[in-house]
Amino acid sequence: MREFLTLLSPQAALERWLNALSDSEPDGEDIPSIEALGRVTIAGIRAPEPMPSFPRSTVDGYAVRAADTFGASDSLPAYLRLVGEVGMGKAPDFILQPGQAALIYTGGMLPEGADAVVMLEHTQVTLPGEIEVLRAVAVGENVLKVGEDVQVGDEVIPAGVRLRPAEIGGLMGLGITKLRVAKRPRVGIISSGDEVIPPDQPLGMAQVRDINSYSIGALVDMLGGIPQRYGIVPDREEALREVLTRALSESQMVIISAGSSISTRDLTARVMDEMGPPGVLVHGINIRPGKPTILAVCNGKPVLGLSGNPVSALVVASLFLPAVLDKLSGVKLQRPRARVQARLTINLPSQAGREDYVPVRLMETQEGYLAEPIFYKSNLIFSLVRADGVLRIPADATGLGLGATAEVWLL
Repeated sequence: MREFLTLLSPQAALERWLNALSDSEPDGEDIPSIEALGRVTIAGIRAPEPMPSFPRSTVDGYAVRAADTFGASDSLPAYLRLVGEVGMGKAPDFILQPGQAALIYTGGMLPEGADAVVMLEHTQVTLPGEIEVLRAVAVGENVLKVGEDVQVGDEVIPAGVRLRPAEIGGLMGLGITKLRVAKRPRVGIISSGDEVIPPDQPLGMAQVRDINSYSIGALVDMLGGIPQRYGIVPDREEALREVLTRALSESQMVIISAGSSISTRDLTARVMDEMGPPGVLVHGINIRPGKPTILAVCNGKPVLGLSGNPVSALVVASLFLPAVLDKLSGVKLQRPRARVQARLTINLPSQAGREDYVPVRLMETQEGYLAEPIFYKSNLIFSLVRADGVLRIPADATGLGLGATAEVWLL
């Protein structure tokens, strides 16, 4: 079996791939804000109004003038005259004068003249229409000022941000019900192999159902792309060339799940290299699983060649797709990937000079997470189904011992 002559680290391979892609801005579209979860902003969004738009209380208690409470304590309370109650959703129809207080609830609008709120538990009613204040408050205490969150004209969300639930809530709070976002990149997905059949067909001898186009398609969808499946292509050069040409014309990126044999991988790389410059950039990565991975750019469009083994394909796609789909979507603010530190429950050998990614189950303890490796073969997809994440063994390690702490990338 022919060995790969040049193996790059995953980080170097990804950098080479990204550097070969242009920085062109994606096309945009206008959508309702409520549908924008996971989408990427095209332009910065500015606040059309302050938030909060009125001074409000953050607690249940009494609106007061802070100066009237100075020096108040349990042994020497301040006495204030109760002059009203602030109704929720209504502007107070009175002005607070010195020596006065008004009952107010969380979120209620501060009456004119008040500059602080005393918490309910720091007061007590003595006589009808009078309260004792048992604790002094400072100006602004238990109060949100106008524009304390954002001021009019503030850029609340920059361009190139993938929107999370917090951003959706913030947009709604400002009354921004429509916005312009990048169109989701369309990703063509091709499965190849004479032994591969669609999932809805009964298995014959020596056949396997297509897993990769569905697991990779689901990952593309989760990462903000639109998966477009192009079916199953037989292991023939002409057939692959025809489908790949069509997929490249209709998509911003293409992923090919090829067979595991050396001849099939060479066929895939050869066809990819014909599809336009610069062609194949990386053929072989110093990683397990996923050594035969192919990275190419064809006429400005990224093409990813994956092993036919489901575990290898999904692990490698999880490593490489996020950054590329972010670039195609115009993401400028990169957020860290979800990961935890965990201690190994057994010794785990590895080959020096190669990054290993091992599926693990995580068990939470009072001292932190434990990682229990799931021993697998790269064509057994349910080893990933049973896993919570993949544990990374660095290339400079010859393995990790029992109790060693390692990084686990959550699936």
